[in-house]
Amino acid sequence: MNKNSILCAAALALLGASAAQAQSAGSFVVRAGGTTIMPQVESGDLSAPSLAGTKIDVKKASQFTGGITWMWTDNIAIDLPLGLPFEHDVVGDGAIAGVGVLGTVKSLPMTLLAQYRFGQASSQIRPYVGAGATYAYFYDSEGTAVLSGLTGGSPSKPTTLSMKNAFGPALQAGLSVNLTERWSLDASVMKVFVKTTGTLSTGQTIDATLDPVAVSIAVGYRF
Repeated sequence: MNKNSILCAAALALLGASAAQAQSAGSFVVRAGGTTIMPQVESGDLSAPSLAGTKIDVKKASQFTGGITWMWTDNIAIDLPLGLPFEHDVVGDGAIAGVGVLGTVKSLPMTLLAQYRFGQASSQIRPYVGAGATYAYFYDSEGTAVLSGLTGGSPSKPTTLSMKNAFGPALQAGLSVNLTERWSLDASVMKVFVKTTGTLSTGQTIDATLDPVAVSIAVGYRF
């Protein structure tokens, strides 16, 4: 074998050896990256008094996120996603589609997942599926002049809004690529089934099914 062939063979052997225990039982993986949350909104009508068919939509938001994964066994993991709050625009829909932004709301989803990772601890590419639950915490909601104009608010007494915190199941599918014994790439898609109720300071309410889809990509490091 020539020198280049020997070097290539050595590099491949090193990669295989370094990834040998990348996701074995008892190990922890921390990750950092980003997530986009895309609500799939089905809105009810705003309660009276209001224009018939007054609905809302909630726009997508992106944020820096991360998480911690504990390998309970070589194939079963417990995963805790972490991240900064997401800020979503709430816009008019239905009879008031096109009026613009009605308000903003911050969300802090708190999720815990059990995952099954296919393949062996030494596998370089490991698809996985997960299931768990999410508690969606909504706070720091702010209404706009558009909302006040539609609901009878004024500059001295603007209409405010709030959204009810909600709890729902979550399903996940993802892929982890072990680059070395320590470093990996992770990509996942998660669907959360959650409903909420928005309340205005005028006393009006609106129910909405959010059912967001979250797409994440991150770099992981194993301890």
